[in-house]
Amino acid sequence: MTPNRKTRPIKTRQPRRRWYDDACGTALALELVGERWALMVVRELMFGPRRFGEIRAALPGLSANVLTQRLEGLEETGILTKYRLPPPANAPVYELTPWGYEAERPIQLLGKWAVRSPDHDPTLPLSAASAMMSLRTMHDPVTVGDLDFTIGFDMDGDTFVGRYNRDGIDLHRGPLTAAQVVFAGPPTAIAAAVYGGAMADLEAAGLLRITGERALAEAFVTRFPLPPKWDAEN
Repeated sequence: MTPNRKTRPIKTRQPRRRWYDDACGTALALELVGERWALMVVRELMFGPRRFGEIRAALPGLSANVLTQRLEGLEETGILTKYRLPPPANAPVYELTPWGYEAERPIQLLGKWAVRSPDHDPTLPLSAASAMMSLRTMHDPVTVGDLDFTIGFDMDGDTFVGRYNRDGIDLHRGPLTAAQVVFAGPPTAIAAAVYGGAMADLEAAGLLRITGERALAEAFVTRFPLPPKWDAEN
């Protein structure tokens, strides 16, 4: 996934501030990605390298100044790296290191746990990477049945494609030419179709467009049941 690039000089690592003075790995994890927006930045990079402007556009509540700070901090701790794309792009991008990509599973587990909260609000804004991460998180081999096909998503030109079967949904950014069915629309509409059972209503409202094999689309949106909400009274 990482393109060829010149080796950069090794930076001298500065002593890192300690928040907890605790040897527990959970405490260290919070020190690494616990600052506001840090984990969201990591999530946005889970599908490959992104430019500064692309990251900020996906997180509209994040200021340029704070994004710069978080990127510098994540680079200092070895979670991501910054490099310049070769010509003709010749633009700086940020990408997770191999160790940084290993954060996907903890992020998935944390997200799956959190959606059980009664305070979870699915109507809030959602980035393309977040929507795709949610599908990889909520994948359940039991609900897949015998489905095995290539699916694509087009969210305002940010396109993802992947194979969906019992082994998972291996989504990555790429062209949609091989997809047997494509969902096109904003991330919130795609999430509402998959988790809210509103595919037909969204199509009628012009918020979602389905192309390809209709039967596969209809089957797909029934395969991602959300975990039950936590009820403290029962």
